[in-house]
Amino acid sequence: MIDDLWYKNAVIYCLSVETFMDANGDGVGDFQGLTRRLDYLHGLGVSAVWLMPFQKSPQRDDGYDVSDYYAIDPRYGTLGDFVEFTHGAKQRGLRVLIDLVVNHTSIDHPWFQEARRDPASKYRDWYVWSKKKPKNADEGMVFPGVQKTTWTYDELAKAYYFHRFYEHQPDLNTSNPEVQAEILKIMGFWIQLGVSGFRVDAVPFIIGTKGPDVTTPKEQFDMLRTFREFMQWRKGDSIVLAEANVLPETDMEYFGRDGDRMHMMFNFQVNQNLFYALASADTRPLVKAMKATKSRPATAQWGQFLRNHDELDLGRLEEEQRQAVFAAFGPEKHMQLYDRGIRRRLAPMLGGDQRRLELACSLQFTLPGTPVIRYGDEIGMGDDLDLPERNCARTPMQWSGEPQGGFTRSDAPVLPVISGGPWGYEHLNAAVQRRDPESLLNWTERIIRMRKEVPEVGWGDFAVITTRDPAVLVMRYDWRNNAVLFVHNLAGTPREVAFATGIDGEHGRLLVDLLGDDHLEVDETGRHRLVIEGFGYRWYRVGGLDYLLRRSEIDSRPDTRAGRSGG
Repeated sequence: MIDDLWYKNAVIYCLSVETFMDANGDGVGDFQGLTRRLDYLHGLGVSAVWLMPFQKSPQRDDGYDVSDYYAIDPRYGTLGDFVEFTHGAKQRGLRVLIDLVVNHTSIDHPWFQEARRDPASKYRDWYVWSKKKPKNADEGMVFPGVQKTTWTYDELAKAYYFHRFYEHQPDLNTSNPEVQAEILKIMGFWIQLGVSGFRVDAVPFIIGTKGPDVTTPKEQFDMLRTFREFMQWRKGDSIVLAEANVLPETDMEYFGRDGDRMHMMFNFQVNQNLFYALASADTRPLVKAMKATKSRPATAQWGQFLRNHDELDLGRLEEEQRQAVFAAFGPEKHMQLYDRGIRRRLAPMLGGDQRRLELACSLQFTLPGTPVIRYGDEIGMGDDLDLPERNCARTPMQWSGEPQGGFTRSDAPVLPVISGGPWGYEHLNAAVQRRDPESLLNWTERIIRMRKEVPEVGWGDFAVITTRDPAVLVMRYDWRNNAVLFVHNLAGTPREVAFATGIDGEHGRLLVDLLGDDHLEVDETGRHRLVIEGFGYRWYRVGGLDYLLRRSEIDSRPDTRAGRSGG
């Protein structure tokens, strides 16, 4: 059973084929280049690779405007190249997840072109139409400030079509059984070529009802059960990871009360409150968010992330909290996007301070769920705010100090490689960091290895241990009579805390430091007392002396010990 639930104790790495590695020198990343970098990913220690869209597309929205679900975009290679990649990943024990973008297609998709030409075509009902412009056409835009409407008139069809996103992305009528059947066919196709699951884009919009008379969409949750059942008939251990930025009271509807819908969901509620905690050194709203999202079926899992390929969405925060995050991490208007978020990468937001980067990553890896990391964050890549909208955080991977950061031999990469300044590839790259034992890259590799050795986080139940200092978060996880405990200080100054583990008897007296030598015993009051440096963190296993002696034999090698900030 545990093998089938591999995602419960995994680490997922998200990348874009387009900007990861170019093998043929045309300036665009490709599957041959990605295959060459599989050993890098394997060495980093990740469990699965999530690929952003790579199907055929006119590329008006970074591949999220798909024009053929069954074809590789020629810029990235061929289906043969894709199969070579999935085969190479399997050889190294890596699973492959891909984006499933089925809320909408490209306006260039043959389905839409036939639908607009022929009212009698079966594809006409694959999209959402209205003879008159609906009254709510100026509401519900995903990209406010950039997008003006959700209904656009088509001269050939003589009707308005619905698009929740850009006007070149007409929504599919996902209530149509034929469209649902086609979605299953798409999933089956890629499963047959070696993928282990899908990150499903914009899930609430896929399952929501659509039409000119729909003012409050109703979710069709049975669609999620159909997706899951089909996948697991085809490949038993495949998974669905849902992008669903929804309120905690609806989480169980997406997971399914019996755990029969989505395997995983990104935890946007925790993510937004995590950044507020990092900005304010106040962990109380974060704790509240974790408790609000604690309930989930035994087979379900949260995906915990810091930054992703979109903006940092702060829409769920209270206005005062949102302004605090803006002030700390995106104070200038050009750093913000869509009136709700910040478009910067993680490292610039945290000032390039490795102590704070380690703290943030340590927090992510110890939150209840499975960590999902973004390419380049393991070396602290920066952003290019001169690029429009979200492209500023989608620049090519910086591999070395060679021209174009070793990403391509071309002088015209698909997006500019960051050059010069504190984030330039000339000194910030994977090759330099690989040679530095104290680099962020080597620290990330060590922390991934240690995270896999504490399955309690992925499988167990958590409890927040009360301290008198809101800047310090203490959490304990329990699973199969084992326990681990984590301490994080979100303030920039040292703090002293005293706490009880909540585990009685001799077993709870000693906390074994998993990242160093700072083992902690109870004092005369029966509590553990710790002075922790600014932006510091500790990972402990709750165990007695016998455990410490066993671990000392294994962990005596210096290169197996992850460092921590402030030391």
